[in-house]
Amino acid sequence: RNIVAALVIAGLVLLPVYSALSGNVFILTMFTRIVILALAAASLNLIMGYGGMMSFGHAAYLGIGGYAVGILAFEGIGSGFIQWPVALIASASFALVIGALSLRTRGVYFIMITLAFAQMAYYVASALARYGADDGLTIYKRSSFGSLVDLSNRTQFYYVCLACLLGGLYLIWRIVNSRFGLVVQGVRSNEQRMQAIGFHSNRYRLVCFVISGTICGLAGALLANQTDFVSPAVMYWTRSGDLMVMVILGGMGTLFGPVIGAIVFLVLEELLSQVTEYWALIMGPLLLLVVLFARGGIMGLLGRASRD
Repeated sequence: RNIVAALVIAGLVLLPVYSALSGNVFILTMFTRIVILALAAASLNLIMGYGGMMSFGHAAYLGIGGYAVGILAFEGIGSGFIQWPVALIASASFALVIGALSLRTRGVYFIMITLAFAQMAYYVASALARYGADDGLTIYKRSSFGSLVDLSNRTQFYYVCLACLLGGLYLIWRIVNSRFGLVVQGVRSNEQRMQAIGFHSNRYRLVCFVISGTICGLAGALLANQTDFVSPAVMYWTRSGDLMVMVILGGMGTLFGPVIGAIVFLVLEELLSQVTEYWALIMGPLLLLVVLFARGGIMGLLGRASRD
């Protein structure tokens, strides 16, 4: 698994070189999107894989981060030093509200409450007539960081996204292996026992939930810059489902699983969509086979192969 992760990271780092030598601009654009959604999937894995919180509304933070960038750009504020912190703060605030209410419940009730809040955010965005409503909001200029970095340059923007992904993975690794992370994982395994020895489980879960939403908000800001557009569709429940599939496909509770899952899912989506418009009919059985025969996702399959 470590070898595969190292090879994938090396491939992602060298991808712009291949794109420049081959003249294939599309592959750089596609993998920029993959890297951004891998960051969103990794943030979901923090609460779902390590914390046992099955959130079905995670795409809401993608939309909130994206709309923070889009609305500020529309109002004439183009500095990334303002746009991105606002996107993070807005996502964290929304996650705090959702978490404070939804973490009072468990199981399917938690899933439905997170889904309900995400749909509320979707309909609020659809009602913002000043900012495009259902038609979405076009962003005419990407976030500006002065002479530090030019996001209009495809290569520079790709490396910014990749740096955010690697930084997000490092942060998640530090959290998971800290005392805080061990408590969160302990609550996932046996909440009553953790409470019996003195830990307030909901406080730990809430902090973890807010951190996850903040990281996903950063992915939303990146996605808005990548597409130069943001619409309510980005926070629809099907996008949350896509993120969950990426995590499960790559391997829940593994650091690099969501990245592998995002690459496999989005590359398959692109290839199959070129064959037929009903690509989901092919993708569905493939995902079903992974769930049935590759317990722990692709990373779990690689782990068993290495032991054999």
